[in-house]
Amino acid sequence: MRKFDIYLIGVGGQGIGLLSEVLIRAIDYSGQNCIGVDTHGLAQRGGVVSSHIRIGDVNSPLTIPGDVDLVLALERHEAGRAMNYLKDGGTLVYYDTSWQPLPVRLGREGELKNEEFEIVARERNIKLFRAKYDLPDVRMQNISLLAVVAKNNLIPNVKTEHYLKAMEDLMNERVFESNKKVFESILEAM
Repeated sequence: MRKFDIYLIGVGGQGIGLLSEVLIRAIDYSGQNCIGVDTHGLAQRGGVVSSHIRIGDVNSPLTIPGDVDLVLALERHEAGRAMNYLKDGGTLVYYDTSWQPLPVRLGREGELKNEEFEIVARERNIKLFRAKYDLPDVRMQNISLLAVVAKNNLIPNVKTEHYLKAMEDLMNERVFESNKKVFESILEAM
């Protein structure tokens, strides 16, 4: 089975853990082998949260910087950092929001602009998907990225029904129905 690596990154409180678990279950439902691991650090204090998911015959759950096929980022600055994980020709999906990391707040660095991603993407032949939706709840940004992944078939052999079944497994009925509505509305809009 061909190896396929996914790296997820965001800020504590954005739902990276849930997104990671939905992806792992969806991949499992597709009949593929996968392993994953989360790193939380200072997540409860708004720190960086990342997850690694590897599909295929692999021995370690950790991805290797510069060798990742797909990066999902729930914050613009984290997407910038995560581009180092992508291999040339990989895919970056990021939610266009900013939680202003400390260097930006202190005026030591400027905000990353979408144009900067486009320049690097062209140079490295990276497929770029920028997500920004009018969501009923900001906590659904992770589900909006999941919809972008599903709509564009970004994970081999994983189908929309696999993602929906994984979401249903992990959410209570009320939460699942509201997230399913957002997921399906983004699929239809794209």
